[in-house]
Amino acid sequence: MNHFDIVIVGGGGAGLYAAMEVLNTNKSLKVAVISKIYPNRSHTSAAQGGANAALANKDKTDTVDKHTFDTVKGSDYLADQDAAAVLCEEAPRVMRELENLGTPFSRMEDGSIAQRPFGGASSPRCCYCADKTGHTILQTLYEQCLRLGVTFYNEYFILSLEHKDGKCQGITALNIKTGKIEIFPSKIVIFATGGYAKAYWNRSSNAAGNTGDGQAVALRAGIPLKDMEFVQFHPTGLRKSGILVTEGARGEGGYLFNNESERFMSRYAPEKMELGPRDLVSRSIEREILEGRGFDSDAGKYVKLDLTHLGPELITKRLPQIRELSISFEGIDPIEEPIPIRPTAHYSMGGIDCDKTGRTIMQGVYAIGECACVSVHGANRLGGNSLLEILVFGKIAGHEAAKEAQGFSTPSIPDTVIDKYTRYFRSLAGESQYERYAVIREEMGQTLADNVAIFRNAKDMKKAIEDIKTLRDRFKRVKLHDTGKVFNTNLINILELRNMLSIALTIAAGAYVRKESRGSHFRTDYTTRDDENWHKHTMFKLSKGELKIDYKPVTMGKYPLEERTY
Repeated sequence: MNHFDIVIVGGGGAGLYAAMEVLNTNKSLKVAVISKIYPNRSHTSAAQGGANAALANKDKTDTVDKHTFDTVKGSDYLADQDAAAVLCEEAPRVMRELENLGTPFSRMEDGSIAQRPFGGASSPRCCYCADKTGHTILQTLYEQCLRLGVTFYNEYFILSLEHKDGKCQGITALNIKTGKIEIFPSKIVIFATGGYAKAYWNRSSNAAGNTGDGQAVALRAGIPLKDMEFVQFHPTGLRKSGILVTEGARGEGGYLFNNESERFMSRYAPEKMELGPRDLVSRSIEREILEGRGFDSDAGKYVKLDLTHLGPELITKRLPQIRELSISFEGIDPIEEPIPIRPTAHYSMGGIDCDKTGRTIMQGVYAIGECACVSVHGANRLGGNSLLEILVFGKIAGHEAAKEAQGFSTPSIPDTVIDKYTRYFRSLAGESQYERYAVIREEMGQTLADNVAIFRNAKDMKKAIEDIKTLRDRFKRVKLHDTGKVFNTNLINILELRNMLSIALTIAAGAYVRKESRGSHFRTDYTTRDDENWHKHTMFKLSKGELKIDYKPVTMGKYPLEERTY
């Protein structure tokens, strides 16, 4: 049994920044990072475009206030303004700390950190490392954690958050390498497990492991989730695979064209054009396709993202990974011809409900990054604010947890929890089990993609809810075919599906009850934003196994509600 002061679940940017900050605050603490995969392969590495900060390197008139207003406006006024202010105020300090730690940012001619324009921003404030920003930040943080002596448990799958009398006791996890169930008693647990957009079937930019594990475990432990219906579709996913084409491609000057050779964003965002906010650009692309102005192919309908006018030098220097991905997955070199793209399920605005420090309602439990909902993104996240969020709130939660851990006694977890999961795994291989994991998984993803995607209505969402409830009943009879211990991917897939089914229901149910259009949530039967009735957060909690929905007010500040136009 491994006792720690602080256990961090998730080895991406948020988890690693928190681990680093814990030990920078108090070097005597025992800190463990438990990760489903190796940390330097976490989904943070897929973040291409950059992180926002009002450094005013590119635009000397940029300010923290402008960044904060852009964030609140981009959220369609659902962001908590106190949290958004913290995000933007801390951004310059965090960027400079990363720079001092050795992150290889792209540079301007004067040597300062380069900044590019991103959608929904009033100034070019996105700090970047070519189009591999997340990858470089992740490596920098991993090196620092190794230097500081963080203990890593790689290839472990979280099973449960253990708690008693409203207080954290630690976690239980499956050692994927050995099949052994292990207990990790801990004074504090920090969830940093990432998003849930892989619940959507094959049109998703997310890695296979983004299955909402942290959110589902927290929900089962009695911690509420918030705003789960808000799933962002990124405007530019590759036509065949849904793999992301960074917003930086449009930030560098890329154009979107329909089959009439028209830069159609002039119809939807005449001032911002291709650099409108993501929800608006995604809906615009989808509308062009639905109205017959998309291109046809065996891989589906699409529009074109044209970078050819940017020239070989710029593409090779600032968008090298995009060129590589386009060649590998579409057979197209963007230096020579436009990239076929269509919106792809990308980001989870909802997550585990927490405050500005990452604290949840359970003593000793924090949530940070994409698995959390603080809420700084509200109904729609601005490009460049996701990497920023994991860094800012990873740092804050790490610092707060390090101080708090000193006042807690070391808890214990009874061994009976191991017996419970051993029996559960054995039951999955029983003779009465016959449903196939892959069939349920595909049907769940397909009903979300068909009924709770970019355009939504009551009839379709009701069908999604009914489908998901039926699939949850069928899941009770899912069959574990591989009874081996070592790297049992069949078991991991089933455990991930268990989590995704819980998350899928919150997405569909939250969207169904929210009778308005706001940010990424657009209803064809309620096409306008309704501030009188729906300017509030949706809250999800389990009661006797059933999902219950409640509401929570949005924290306002200096920015009053306004119409959102670009």
